[in-house]
Amino acid sequence: MIINVARRAHDHNWELDPITRSLLDTDFYKLLMLQFIWKHFPATHATFTLLNRTTAARLGEMVGLAQLREQLEATRKLRFHKSELIWLAGNTFYGRRGIFEPAFLEWLERDFRLSDYDLSERDGQLSLSFHGLWTETTMWEIYALSAIDELKTRASLKRLSEFELDILYARAKTKLWEKMERLRGVPQLNVSDFGTRRRHSFLWHEYVVKAMSDVLGASFAGSSNTYLAYKHDLEAIGTNAHELPMALAAMADSDEELRAAQYRLLELWQQTYQGELLILLPDTFGTTQFLECAPEWVADWTGQRMDSKDPYVAGDEYIAWLERHGRDPRQKRLIASDALDVGQILGLHAYFGGRLRNGAAPGDFQRASDFADERKWVAERRIRFSAGWGTFLTNDFRNCNPQGDDAFNPVSLVCKLTDVEGRPAVKLSDNYQKALGPAGEVERYRRVFGTAGVADAPVTV
Repeated sequence: MIINVARRAHDHNWELDPITRSLLDTDFYKLLMLQFIWKHFPATHATFTLLNRTTAARLGEMVGLAQLREQLEATRKLRFHKSELIWLAGNTFYGRRGIFEPAFLEWLERDFRLSDYDLSERDGQLSLSFHGLWTETTMWEIYALSAIDELKTRASLKRLSEFELDILYARAKTKLWEKMERLRGVPQLNVSDFGTRRRHSFLWHEYVVKAMSDVLGASFAGSSNTYLAYKHDLEAIGTNAHELPMALAAMADSDEELRAAQYRLLELWQQTYQGELLILLPDTFGTTQFLECAPEWVADWTGQRMDSKDPYVAGDEYIAWLERHGRDPRQKRLIASDALDVGQILGLHAYFGGRLRNGAAPGDFQRASDFADERKWVAERRIRFSAGWGTFLTNDFRNCNPQGDDAFNPVSLVCKLTDVEGRPAVKLSDNYQKALGPAGEVERYRRVFGTAGVADAPVTV
């Protein structure tokens, strides 16, 4: 079916049109983490705060406070539908049925609520925070980011004529097709949609996911967006995020407990999910220190997601660590997810998914035919590689605007955990530029965890 995205964007560009229409319209790992929080920390209070790392984009001037408040209020009124809960209860996720406990699903239907929020504008930027029970604040992260991103898009769309809308989306579709063409037919490719939090709009997100599924077939593994997975019978992708180790670290009472918090989380997680969903995310306080100090049983987890470190460096580091611990990397999963675009996906797949020959480099692989050239590459994987494709899948409108400006370019917007029970939450990251938290606490964490393997790199999205 051919969808006229420009026409639908025009029709949906009304102030009263809700952006979030279902509570499933969020990353799948938020639901998995919500169940974890509900089970282990039901009385814990937490605050989430919006941060715009693209300071040149003055979102407070682009997005009207009244419109954003209207969207947030509409989201607060949503409840899980019976059909959605039946799907969560009965669907198979990662090969297992019953990941969500009946008592948790009953709580979602009966008691789940979103917290209140504080919203204002300061110096041209949005000031938005959510405080309350952790179970009431955690889900706001994706709903808030999606709302702001789409309101920014809607404001820019209003400046275009109907003909200019056609041009905008024709260019974006062409760009999307060119990317998919380069991926189509690549052997053993595994790519997923990770683009909810910084998408252009819900309509475009759905269009992209449907196109990826149709064009790439089995190479498209699924979507992190739970609603799109539910609606289009796709695999829901995701496990956990930085929020959990940040919270457990914030609640630690000593430096020893702080250092151990990242592993205490893993113990609780694998107990909660009976040995399933075991994907490491080790860069919250630095990947190198995490691996060096990890207990032996951590090597039994099924894979690792790389976020803030150069993925080639992070992947090699993980493979070497597995080999030192006597584990076969070819049986493990390596997931890249930070600011990926098609060229890097192809290069990483070539590097980790096969054996390069005759001096070939990852950058030499730009299309499926390059992988068919046995003079360059042999399908002899080092580790099972997957790509979680985010912003540059669902929001790549760079150079598409017929008016010539960058109004549709994505911004690096995050909504992060900032305190737990009144204690500041910290994220160090593998990139100095991505560290979050009060300066004094960041320095204390660096003293405890060290800075081995941490780099200083620009943040794109």
